[in-house]
Amino acid sequence: MIITLFKKSILFALILALGLASLPNFSAAAAGLDNQTLTQQPQREITKERLEKIWAHQLRLYEKLGKTDEFIEKIQKLIDRASANGKDVSALQAALDTFADAWKDAKPIYESMKGIVNSHQGFDDNGKVTDPEKAKETVKSMQEKFREIKAILNGTGQALREAIQAFREANPRPQKSPTP
Repeated sequence: MIITLFKKSILFALILALGLASLPNFSAAAAGLDNQTLTQQPQREITKERLEKIWAHQLRLYEKLGKTDEFIEKIQKLIDRASANGKDVSALQAALDTFADAWKDAKPIYESMKGIVNSHQGFDDNGKVTDPEKAKETVKSMQEKFREIKAILNGTGQALREAIQAFREANPRPQKSPTP
């Protein structure tokens, strides 16, 4: 049971990290150090299909982030149970506390995303593009919110995942002996 929840926790953290890392990047580059003007890198045209995929991905990430409080509670229960069994959970507890504190700071940004999700400008209720320009702006707005959350969390999710892994290695699950 504990291993399954730890595996799910690790999977959640990995999915969250990969999802945030896979968001599209829009950037600009300087043409040179002389008096030339700044130019924007050529960007490929974003198709309606691509916008729809990005939006669907962002909605999945948004939903996963919405389960972070439940995730923290589950890990805390596992830590409490392990502590009651005499396990040293100090590093794990510290990592969870750091992550939970960072999440408290990031949660208002997550809450502000609700307006973007509910209005879904440029998209219909099924996630199909109705107005490409508004859809681009919606996707960019969501991307900025995800970046803010990622900056606030500042690797605490990864640190928690590593602490869980270290705890599991230090406290392997006892093997059940076969019954005759």
